[in-house]
Amino acid sequence: MSERVVLPLLLALICLLNNSFQSEAFASSKLFLTESRTRSKIIEKSFIREDCVTVLNLGAGNDAQSSNSDDEEEEEDPLALGIDAVRWLPSVKEKPVKESSNSNNEDVEILPLFPLGVHTPQSNQILNIFEPRYRQMYNDILMNGSKRFVVTLCHPTERGKFAQVGVMFELEDLKEVSELTADQVKYICDHRVTDRVKVHRIINPEAWESRETYLQVEATRLKEDDNSEEPPTKNAGIMDLFRIGSAAKTTLCGTEEETMLRNSYATLVQLQNDLQEDVRFSNASVSTLKVKPGSGKDSLWETVRLWESYSQLRLKARESELQKSFRSKLLKYLQNQKKLKDGDLSGASIDISSLTPELQKDVMELQKRMVIELKPLALESTLALQKILEADTHQQRVKIVRLFVDAECRRLKAKQLIRGMFSSTSAGLVTTAEEEKVNNIAVPSSPRSSILLDEPDAFQ
Repeated sequence: MSERVVLPLLLALICLLNNSFQSEAFASSKLFLTESRTRSKIIEKSFIREDCVTVLNLGAGNDAQSSNSDDEEEEEDPLALGIDAVRWLPSVKEKPVKESSNSNNEDVEILPLFPLGVHTPQSNQILNIFEPRYRQMYNDILMNGSKRFVVTLCHPTERGKFAQVGVMFELEDLKEVSELTADQVKYICDHRVTDRVKVHRIINPEAWESRETYLQVEATRLKEDDNSEEPPTKNAGIMDLFRIGSAAKTTLCGTEEETMLRNSYATLVQLQNDLQEDVRFSNASVSTLKVKPGSGKDSLWETVRLWESYSQLRLKARESELQKSFRSKLLKYLQNQKKLKDGDLSGASIDISSLTPELQKDVMELQKRMVIELKPLALESTLALQKILEADTHQQRVKIVRLFVDAECRRLKAKQLIRGMFSSTSAGLVTTAEEEKVNNIAVPSSPRSSILLDEPDAFQ
């Protein structure tokens, strides 16, 4: 068997069918999210589903939290309202009530808006720009010298509706590549994501439908909560000195929420290693977990990015797991029916109509299952990141991150419990050699834009 077998066929099949199921899936996105979080209590007792997650406090050494009632658990769940848990701006299709008075506020800036999903502060992003209106946007920010714009999340089901809290992209480098790409791509741009931003209103909502130009918004930068305190003055009272001393002690030892997050994370890493999860954090990461306020290298945002990467890898792992059975059937079909040998499998391309009716049905069923299981998981991951982004204070962000870590602990504890009910030597398991053969058929992952309805005008 060849070391790497690439079959563009499956990607083509999935892309072909994706559009037909996408609108149906997102018409019920909120329902999917709510149901998956509700079903988990029942399903975890009999069978583990990757997309079934509920929030429960499982902080190490804190048994009182793990015994909370269901009502308390739902009350603390940051995503209890599903899509509505996020703060959304009014749709561009809605008529504005009146002009905002924010223009008189010196902190308010008028900036371009580029809807491109959720991003975290103090990160770098590279975008390829090709649509005319965004080519114009870059020309404008270069000419006026601002070199910055707002990026925010699109609503998953309502086009023209955007999250109220986003981030600021500041342009650091731009390369003109139109000649190299036959004008398919105009610019390759390197950005630094700096601050969180609150969008007050969209100035030219009509531009969304006409697509003649880019959207512009009134927005305010949100200051980072770094828990810093002013030094005491000569006339400082006893209460002032006590407050400053308490703040210094909190900064030195970490807050209670930060300690709870560290404990929950340690519990998660232990569970992942006990279960030998394919996607897991290293033991060394427990002692180096970053939870500090502010925007430095040791800030909580580093941990948020780590959690984002973990969620994306889990999604890819689940996608691969769903495709494994079909890969095996396709491999047998190519070898037995098409008489292809190992060397011929690399780069093989087959029309969907040439597949057997059984395989064509399997393709349809695979796509339906991926829509049902992967899209809600991806949506929940994105909404979780958005909730962290829009939290008003550092302590709120720490708590939200902890709640999501605790949710993952609950899932793995249930998985551990169920695994213990079955023998590790169950009949019918695929051998290591057979697994390698099946996994050699590489199925490219679906692009993020097919899972969430973000602007397709730039990609990383």
